[in-house]
Amino acid sequence: MSQTTLRVLHTSDWHLGCTLYGRKRYEEFAAFLDWLALLMEEQRVDLLLIAGDIFDTTTPSNRAQELYYAFLCRMAGQHKQVIITAGNHDSPSFLAAPKALLSVLKIHVIGQASDDPWDEIVVVRDKQGLPAALVLAVPYLRDRDLRLAEVGESFEQKDARMRQGLFEHYARVRAKALSKQAELGGKIPLLAMGHLFTSGGQTTDGDGVRELYVGKLAQVSAEIFGQMDYVALGHLHLPQMVQQIPTIRYSGSPLPMGFGEAGRQKSLMLLEFTGSTLRLEPIAIPCWQELVPLAGNLEQITQAIRGLVARGSKAWLEITYTGQELISDLHDKILAQLKGTEIEVLRIKNERILQRYLQAVQPGERLENLTVEEVFARCLKEHEIPKEQQKLLTEAFWEIRRELDEEDSRAV
Repeated sequence: MSQTTLRVLHTSDWHLGCTLYGRKRYEEFAAFLDWLALLMEEQRVDLLLIAGDIFDTTTPSNRAQELYYAFLCRMAGQHKQVIITAGNHDSPSFLAAPKALLSVLKIHVIGQASDDPWDEIVVVRDKQGLPAALVLAVPYLRDRDLRLAEVGESFEQKDARMRQGLFEHYARVRAKALSKQAELGGKIPLLAMGHLFTSGGQTTDGDGVRELYVGKLAQVSAEIFGQMDYVALGHLHLPQMVQQIPTIRYSGSPLPMGFGEAGRQKSLMLLEFTGSTLRLEPIAIPCWQELVPLAGNLEQITQAIRGLVARGSKAWLEITYTGQELISDLHDKILAQLKGTEIEVLRIKNERILQRYLQAVQPGERLENLTVEEVFARCLKEHEIPKEQQKLLTEAFWEIRRELDEEDSRAV
């Protein structure tokens, strides 16, 4: 009798609805989800694990929700099983609202931790209805899920309590899963899901990862998961193993969340269980929108832009001017070079002006401690803008701020 094969795909951190310097990315998300649905068919995947941060905010836009539910409908139409756990960006109640309906379609959603460990255990069944795997579907564990607050405790005490709470929660769920595995004969794979920051995890500048706990407290070691056949993690956006253990992995985000990830290959992890044998295969994700960070003086930036134009690039650019010359119309000079192309500049950072400004900041002050309004006012003063122009520029500044705030509210 031939052994049953179970094929599983691990993904996380979709962040549907996120923007990059205000630029909406729905076309990229739609392209990714179309590609993923086709991949599920081509690779004959039985089970999809999505380990948190499905949405970028707790109040996702209508467009983000449309993409999400359209994809789940495609999964139901393909008769695929899906397990979704909430991340720290997700609203547990919002994500779990259609839980009962989705479960009928073999789409299991675990939005928040439960006092009953059975609520976080999913029995995956094969086409004949026989148990094929057990999944510990643990969502992002919030402070209130782990411990009671203690008045006046130190950071060290908070850290210890959080770690202990994380370990105890996983231990409770694991114990129930092991008993169920034994009840089913002890031969089916045991998988775990989690959304947390493990010790030694790699991040990069501008990748959008939010600290889960104050001061990066409660980072945990791989010991928290115990003996699992595979651990599917979310939260960190770079695909990576945990502490060099091949069966404990972050799949990473499918899209680069910022220019710090430009050029990095994104991937998903395909698992194939045949009896007691596990085969792992990373699947490269296509890049639908090129991100290019450029830095240097005006001549260096100009040469780099010419190279992009010559190859017909449609990249989004983040430009950092580091030249010594103070160029007040830098923005106009750069945009003039891009006229008639499909290249877009999302951000221009003029380090020369910033350095000049920082020299005028009061001793002991840090730029990040100032509001946007304070920075704008001080820049006007530093550049010796006449008072009558200051008034007009300030009015224009506030008008732009109001328009941006209204645009953000409409996007929700």
